[in-house]
Amino acid sequence: MGSKSHSFGPQSHIEMGALDERSVLQFDDENLSSPSVRSIDRTTDSLDALHPKASSQANFTCMGNPVFRSLKIVIFSNKLNILMPFGPLAILIHYLTGNHGWVFFLSLVGITPLAERLGFATEQLAFFTGPTVGGLLNATFGNATELIISIYALKNGMMRIVQQSLLGSILSNMLLVLGCAFFSGGVVFFKKEQVFNKTAATVNSGLLLMSVMGILFPAALHATHTEAHDGKSELALSRFSSCVMLIAYGAYLVFQLFSHKRLYEGEAGDDDDDEVPEISKWECIIWLAILTAWISVLSEYLVDAIEGASVAWKMPIAFISVILLPIVGNAAEHASAIIFAMKDKLDISLGVAIGSSTQIAMFAIPFCVIVGWIMGRPMDLNFQVFETATLFITVLVVAFLLQDGTSNYFKGLMLILCYFIVAASFYVHVDPSSIASAPPHMASTPPPPPPPPPPQLSHLLKIQKNEFKRSSKTFLERKK
Repeated sequence: MGSKSHSFGPQSHIEMGALDERSVLQFDDENLSSPSVRSIDRTTDSLDALHPKASSQANFTCMGNPVFRSLKIVIFSNKLNILMPFGPLAILIHYLTGNHGWVFFLSLVGITPLAERLGFATEQLAFFTGPTVGGLLNATFGNATELIISIYALKNGMMRIVQQSLLGSILSNMLLVLGCAFFSGGVVFFKKEQVFNKTAATVNSGLLLMSVMGILFPAALHATHTEAHDGKSELALSRFSSCVMLIAYGAYLVFQLFSHKRLYEGEAGDDDDDEVPEISKWECIIWLAILTAWISVLSEYLVDAIEGASVAWKMPIAFISVILLPIVGNAAEHASAIIFAMKDKLDISLGVAIGSSTQIAMFAIPFCVIVGWIMGRPMDLNFQVFETATLFITVLVVAFLLQDGTSNYFKGLMLILCYFIVAASFYVHVDPSSIASAPPHMASTPPPPPPPPPPQLSHLLKIQKNEFKRSSKTFLERKK
């Protein structure tokens, strides 16, 4: 009996050692397949040494409740998410009272944290897809809020709101977001000038000027009344220019992500090497779907309440569309650009602000024109003279400030003050294409009629001939 028990002891130790080794290998495989567990692993190592039972219980709780862990990271870890209940409250007020002013305000506030979380989920997914696909995802989902609002407005036939909201996103990114990034970085690094990739900034400036060209010519064609086919040439030119702009943006993606990737390697190299994703790949995909669907629901109520909010707040629709809506849609870009600038990562800040403006100008606006074409809506690139001039001056100012590849707090302050001038201009601007965009105290006064088209040459000759006959007849009567 003694010999049996003696021989059984070492065998049991060998079996237990093999089991321990297999459990360690399985645990390592879980760490490799689920990067979000790495942070838990570092915590449990210290707990194992002190309280083995408590550590195993905590590990089981974290591994057994991935849903609660994901909810904690995405929903409860950000203080801005305290605004999320305003979304359901907006829907409730819509059906109980129908007050468009409150519905618009609550929908606007409720979309703000959703836009920020959408950017967070996209950044997390970029850890698993690599820099190439990750950059494309950031560009696409970064402007998802603006696109969703625009498509709902386009579906309701509000073409001017689509144009003005997309224009406002460009102005907000180029003046307010970039200005705050330059100002914040300049204040933190007060005694030095921050530098960024001048080549990448020049490419984006060229694309923005190309978008101005695509928007300028339909507006000039309409303003000068020189269309070959009245009411058709302007729309046909807009659709053709939109196709060209989409091709140019596709070529830009190839240029940035593949052929001349080295020009943008500095942006990717600025990221911290020790950064790890907080949620898994499938969690990112699920959260992107949930957030996009919820933004779509709130966007429908937001668009339906715009005109009522304009009347209730005594505020032009142009100001709401160009100034208020883009501030909400650019919430994620605004926060990211400032944070990266304060870390002296201006290439990333510039990519967020100017890159987002480039995508809206070269992709979102032409895309809405094509979608309107499919829907049977006459969406065109004629943004009217006032809006087109504002965009043109803004692109020139920003391109001039980016040409030397440096930034400081004073450049940021200039951009912010320029945005204040733009905001004030749209507050006193009445859109001539819609009486609803005028403030209530001006609603009873109809907009001025458009100037008459210039008379044709034959018509002028006919008038002169009649005048000559009349004067000749008067002369003969006087002579008699």
